[in-house]
Amino acid sequence: MESMPESMPEVTTPDNPTQFKRVLEAVLLSATQPVTLYELKKVFADEIGGDVLRVLLEELRGEWTERPLELVQVASGWRFRTRAEFLPYLERLNPEKPPKYSRAVLETLAIIAYRQPVTRGDIEEIRGVTVATQVIKALEERGWIDVVGHRDTPGRPALLATTKKFLDDLGLRSVTELPPLEMINQTLDLTDAQQTA
Repeated sequence: MESMPESMPEVTTPDNPTQFKRVLEAVLLSATQPVTLYELKKVFADEIGGDVLRVLLEELRGEWTERPLELVQVASGWRFRTRAEFLPYLERLNPEKPPKYSRAVLETLAIIAYRQPVTRGDIEEIRGVTVATQVIKALEERGWIDVVGHRDTPGRPALLATTKKFLDDLGLRSVTELPPLEMINQTLDLTDAQQTA
């Protein structure tokens, strides 16, 4: 004999900051993608404003400072993520090899990120070599770049720029948070040295 499903609890609007934060915590911990302020306002039936939500999110972030997860704001909204020092332990459970990208792909991505919007011709001029179609395609398939318009010149070449997914994957809110370009060059040089060793 099947049991009757339990009825859903009645939804009531929280009446104090602690309850609001507990609801925010539940929503953010269960979300598979970053959650925007607009979506969070809908959770509370638009009864609290964006300014109050920001304060509550900052308080919640502070409450999680000594825990293995951290609340972060990225380009697409707010999300919880595992702190970096715990990632080696998680990798033991799910040994996952991140995709390896060629120097050409990484250089192309760096040019787009730091000089956006750029055309393929701009990238070729900076790199000094032709950009292979598969390089652009790999970045588009990953969801890291997209066409954001066309330059008003003969041929109307596509203008490429990074996406919110690119920023989210790097844990950034905007391209202004990218590391200085000198650090990228050092990383590429280290990668080259390791591959030739």
